[in-house]
Amino acid sequence: MDENIREEILQENKMGTMPIPKLLLTMSGPMMISMFIQALYNVVDSMFVSYISEAALTAVSLAYPMQNLMIAVATGTGVGVNALLSRNLGEKNYSMANRVAGNAIFLGLVSYVVFALLGLLGSRFYFSVQVEDPNIIALGHDYLSIVTVLSIGCFGQVLLSRLLQSTGKTFYSMVIQMVGAGLNLVLDPIMIFGLLGFPKMGVAGAALATVISQLAGTALGVYYNLRKNPEIQFSLSTLRPSKPVISRIYGVGIPSILLQTVSSVLIFGLNQILVAFSETATAVYGVFFKLQGFAFLPIIGMNNGMVPIIAYNYGAKKPRRITATIRLAVISALCIMVVAIAIFQIFPAQLLGIFQASPDMLAIGVPALRILSTSFFIGGFTIVASSVFQALGRGLLSMTIAIFRQLVLVLPLAYLFSRSGKLDLVWCAFPVAEVLAGALAGYFLWKAYRKVILPLEEQGYQF
Repeated sequence: MDENIREEILQENKMGTMPIPKLLLTMSGPMMISMFIQALYNVVDSMFVSYISEAALTAVSLAYPMQNLMIAVATGTGVGVNALLSRNLGEKNYSMANRVAGNAIFLGLVSYVVFALLGLLGSRFYFSVQVEDPNIIALGHDYLSIVTVLSIGCFGQVLLSRLLQSTGKTFYSMVIQMVGAGLNLVLDPIMIFGLLGFPKMGVAGAALATVISQLAGTALGVYYNLRKNPEIQFSLSTLRPSKPVISRIYGVGIPSILLQTVSSVLIFGLNQILVAFSETATAVYGVFFKLQGFAFLPIIGMNNGMVPIIAYNYGAKKPRRITATIRLAVISALCIMVVAIAIFQIFPAQLLGIFQASPDMLAIGVPALRILSTSFFIGGFTIVASSVFQALGRGLLSMTIAIFRQLVLVLPLAYLFSRSGKLDLVWCAFPVAEVLAGALAGYFLWKAYRKVILPLEEQGYQF
């Protein structure tokens, strides 16, 4: 591509010029749709598994912390790439932007090798330390070994989507998510139940449907980045690992990885607390975790559109555009949460019914969903604030909030409340922790404004 033409394209990037409400909508809208579809896929996937047996549902629920850890590494690396790449584009440092993109691909390949080895060597041991039921251990091993050993599609799909988001191409990122999720929804029943001439594979079929859809998303991501993303130019030199670039990516990304890793630790710890009550209680929490995706994944989708906007305008020194974006994102998140809370409060039995809930599961699950959903409102604000910190290169603040909420508050409180022998009291640990974590996030957001955004305004940057 002629360098002058490319320069013109880059200078006209909409993240620095388009009105903020329209920009956030055009950037986040496709991502919110794709995240909603992803949430739908997660629910439907668990729904199909529940038709196999409650043991199968429990096995997949117990596998989720390890699966979530894998996703945490992929998305956390993507957050670092997203923020750094967008900031360099805002600063018109195009050569560095290309190096960031190339190193993203390298890091994805390294991460895949690590998790493939973990899944190959340690999946059966992972389940054996949690439960004694040999059926659950076998089902869990079948599922987890497949999604880890064939996880190259997971890393490829996430990181290639992030490259498109970083340059404002969120529509193509949405298409990748939709194609992957849509293919998964089609393949799930076929491979689980043995339809259309396929063998009946049960839980292993659910895992294979997942990895095949991820590989399809990866292939599409390669095509879009090579043919539809002129802001990024790949070459052998950009793919070569660079210690300074990797350090800067993980300077933002590691806090995000640790943030989500903390979530895996929380889920693992809670599973051990809940399984002492019953395996059904563990299944209920697994179901809730999938259902809450309908509330939080649209917000995460909005944040995926928000992060490059803030990072770009931070690099371009446009503080008013930064504050306008933050304000609109917070208001939007709170509105989404109000709707989500209403659904969980009014229709808990119907939501559980999607997963073939037994009378015992309904007795446990209905009060659980009502109690847990009260944490959504403040949780929406906390998620937006954490993404703002990442966009501004203050990912450590996000990690601090996550550790405070989940390890310092939720897990100890859940254990303490479990000593009463009352399961409903265990669920109360979540809203209590969310209130305190939300207060901390608000304080950090105020500090970030005073130290990062306000100095730009005082220097006369008012764009």
